[in-house]
Amino acid sequence: MTYAPLKLLVLTTLLTTAGSHAQEAIAPAPAPMALPAMEWVPPALEPFVATYEASYKGKLAGDATMRVVHNGGTQWRVDMAVRGKHGFASVLGLNIEQSTVFNNEGSIYTPLSQSTVKKALFMGKKVTGTYDWQSGSAQWQGDLKKERRQPIALQRGDQSALLLNLSLMRDARPGQTLHYRYVDVGRVRQYEYRAADATENVQVGDLSYNALRVHRVNGGNDEMILWIANGVPTPVRILQRKDGEDEIDLRLMEYQGA
Repeated sequence: MTYAPLKLLVLTTLLTTAGSHAQEAIAPAPAPMALPAMEWVPPALEPFVATYEASYKGKLAGDATMRVVHNGGTQWRVDMAVRGKHGFASVLGLNIEQSTVFNNEGSIYTPLSQSTVKKALFMGKKVTGTYDWQSGSAQWQGDLKKERRQPIALQRGDQSALLLNLSLMRDARPGQTLHYRYVDVGRVRQYEYRAADATENVQVGDLSYNALRVHRVNGGNDEMILWIANGVPTPVRILQRKDGEDEIDLRLMEYQGA
């Protein structure tokens, strides 16, 4: 899943009122009962196809499809396709397709290759990358700046953007802090994530999930948040916030085994 990282990240307000004409105060309505936090069971890696509703700055922009395919043996592939269908994204004809082939080594997902294709009005961009673990380096080719096409020394556990989502689903436990080295599209970054202490009730469309909130804590003004639900092989929501405002919001509409 190597590419320019797809940027792809809950607030409750209680209002009480009091009567102004009666001397006896009106008792406030009781607070809603909180759902009990469920025992957390990390979702297993399995083939699936998931469809998300995609919004940009609070406005519907299109949809996204995430797919995980088992190629055989230890090799898998994860794909993401984003299609602009509303507003300015529709006018531009924006389409983004990303794919990462990886090995499932149990406790580690190891990227092998990646591709990103971006299409829009009067614009096209394609980037491919190879993680050569025998030589210990990764390198990207295509529509990139020269400095981003230079080889990068690999370290065991390195992740690409798409693969990082699957690794978070496998690794997250309530209250845990997680560290990953992100190597994607000629760049290296250190990412730190923290999982909430307990699951919470998350409403996505007409469905309600008991989900674990996982957020990146070292992103500065760029926040990335995922919600992971028991028994669901893909995040039920992926939210990116910038400068305190929602920017890119993917909400799961449906999923099924591939």
